[in-house]
Amino acid sequence: MKKSALKRVVLALALGAVVSGSALAAVTARLGHAMPESHPQAMAMSKFAELAGKYTNNNVQIKSFHSATLGSDEKMLQAVQAGTQEFYIGTLAPFSTRVKEVQVWDLPFMFSNTKEVYALLDGASSKKIFQMIEPTGVHGLMWTGMGFRNLSNSKRPVTKLEDIAGLKLRVMTNPVALETWKTLGANAVPMAFSEVFTALEIKAIDGQENPLLHMYANKMQEVQKYISLTNHVYTPVALVVSKKFWDGLSDADKQGVQKAADEAKILQRQLLDAGDKDVIAKFGEAGVKVDAIAPADLAKIQDKVKPVVTKFAPQIGEAFIKEFYAEIDKVRAAK
Repeated sequence: MKKSALKRVVLALALGAVVSGSALAAVTARLGHAMPESHPQAMAMSKFAELAGKYTNNNVQIKSFHSATLGSDEKMLQAVQAGTQEFYIGTLAPFSTRVKEVQVWDLPFMFSNTKEVYALLDGASSKKIFQMIEPTGVHGLMWTGMGFRNLSNSKRPVTKLEDIAGLKLRVMTNPVALETWKTLGANAVPMAFSEVFTALEIKAIDGQENPLLHMYANKMQEVQKYISLTNHVYTPVALVVSKKFWDGLSDADKQGVQKAADEAKILQRQLLDAGDKDVIAKFGEAGVKVDAIAPADLAKIQDKVKPVVTKFAPQIGEAFIKEFYAEIDKVRAAK
């Protein structure tokens, strides 16, 4: 065999080995979350899966599972910790018993607008929370938005503090949310979100509180008559990956997955911001009355819940909360 032909054979074998090695290196992963396929989060996560494949040369192939098909938030987080599920996006509230700082996002009326929120999501405090959850077996990739929470109910318009009294409201299963709504005079009922629609349908509860797009995607317009634009809490979500899975990736694949996460983060925020602008009109078309709250009446509601922040600050960590509020003040000062 001539030397040139031999070189071609050797080169072909070497290329074959590279391709074979790449194929062997490919891994599949599952990403679970609670939102239905029509929600901006589902769209952003489908894009994340696509980009992760692109940026890792298909070494990391992710399949998204929407609508809590892999279980509740708590169940999915536990699976990610155990390494039986690779990715999850959603609330980190189930970690609150081990990482108390996670509860900072439950404190009422911290933010005036999404500019402040997004700066905090990308800031030092949120990165610190990711560092705190790392020992649980979870690696944080990014924080993104879910929207300001607003109040809905089937009984009456709520435009002032007194209107909240006596409403039986589903709230998140965390002590800050419970205390907030009890302080405002509501009959606060902790309940898994998967049970909320049926509970509203059979009138077991009067209302609930969630971001507008979250409400619409989950068909709250079919069982609620009134929405009040309280913007009382901003709910962020975090995209996390099993540390066991993450540690098994090459540095190049980690960089590719992180790049995909960073781009999906921005996309989700953009989709949410755009959706918030037209969802109010959609609620109106569905027969839901949407009420703004006058600044003076909103100020009374805000004053009423100030003791909640005072009560939970020592539990969450006063130093951490101080750092968090300092970040917000810095964003406001930069206007």
